[in-house]
Amino acid sequence: MRVLGAETTYTRAQVRRLLGISEAQLRSWERAQLVPAQQEFRFADLLALKTLHKLASSRLSAGRIRSILNAVRRKVGELEEPLKQLRIVREGRRIAVIVGGQKMEPLSGQLLLDFDQQELDRLVKFPGSRAAPRSAAARAREAEQWFEKGLELERAGAPFDQILEAYLKAVTLDPTSAGAMVNLGTLFFHRRMWAQAELWYRRALEVEPNYALAYYNLGNLYDELDDRPAAIAHYEQAIRLDPNYADAHYNLALLYQLSGRPLEAVRHWQIYLRLDPVSPWAAIARRELEKLRQAAIVNGGQSHGVSEDQTPSGTNA
Repeated sequence: MRVLGAETTYTRAQVRRLLGISEAQLRSWERAQLVPAQQEFRFADLLALKTLHKLASSRLSAGRIRSILNAVRRKVGELEEPLKQLRIVREGRRIAVIVGGQKMEPLSGQLLLDFDQQELDRLVKFPGSRAAPRSAAARAREAEQWFEKGLELERAGAPFDQILEAYLKAVTLDPTSAGAMVNLGTLFFHRRMWAQAELWYRRALEVEPNYALAYYNLGNLYDELDDRPAAIAHYEQAIRLDPNYADAHYNLALLYQLSGRPLEAVRHWQIYLRLDPVSPWAAIARRELEKLRQAAIVNGGQSHGVSEDQTPSGTNA
């Protein structure tokens, strides 16, 4: 039997597979503050989550459940080799747990009733659990591999959970992997899970404050939420960081046009067309620019600075 050390950890994906729970269920427990939100779990956390899984259909209060889970974590966390010091015994119709030579209170003992030695062995021997710390360079290399794996899975149209797992592993191994964080945000964005998407985009900005793509994606998110001022602010920040960010200019032009601010719309349409004069999107940009030019003529001349010679030459609609 492999002995568990204090450094053994499990990823969220591993925990979900071991306990047969969904990511949504895990997040709901985190929101209820029954378990802390984290990306890596120790063995004591695993026991607590298993306990919580058994309690999911009980009528105990959230406060009572939290106190039981904390007791399990504290007791198991004190042991250097929990499997050698954890024993389950039957007392009549009641199950009790003995850890470190001490019996836990009957209620918490009952909650662990199906943690037999065979199952504990399965948890410990789960492939991918890490018992020894690795160098920062080794973790960074593995994180990059998982990031690339996530990209490959996305290109192949793999299931959401597989892509999510790859990027989460990258972030777990390298907490500064802003690229993986942005991709996680975009995974949730495409599922219209706005809160999770924003969380990951902002985490990316915490580790890389000048990440134009993260600001651009936040602009998209607020645009979807019909918060135009916030969307414009984030697109503008993306452009400040990267003045040649064509897609940000395109989206800004649309938002300014819809907001009744034609001067700003014209400026961004023109910049976009200089940056991207031949794509299908350029045809749309040129059409919208023409609408603004016609509106300016109807309203008494080309006061908005839109004229034929301001569109890029040598391009086709």
